[in-house]
Amino acid sequence: MKFNVFREKVLSDLKSEPEGLTWNELKRRNKLPYDRPCPEWTKVLEVENGVVRKRRKGRELLWELIPKA
Repeated sequence: MKFNVFREKVLSDLKSEPEGLTWNELKRRNKLPYDRPCPEWTKVLEVENGVVRKRRKGRELLWELIPKA
């Protein structure tokens, strides 16, 4: 899977779920072939697209899309 495809799938899901999603939810919804998100790709999503990962419950991180002002 190329980064552009990954980015569009993740951003599309995060736009439709303002409360955010966990990595496992994103992975399952999009049938992503990765056990864990690529750190480099995640950093690009955070810097360029406003994705924020916050702690939720336990060890799960909640991915959210913060709109740019």
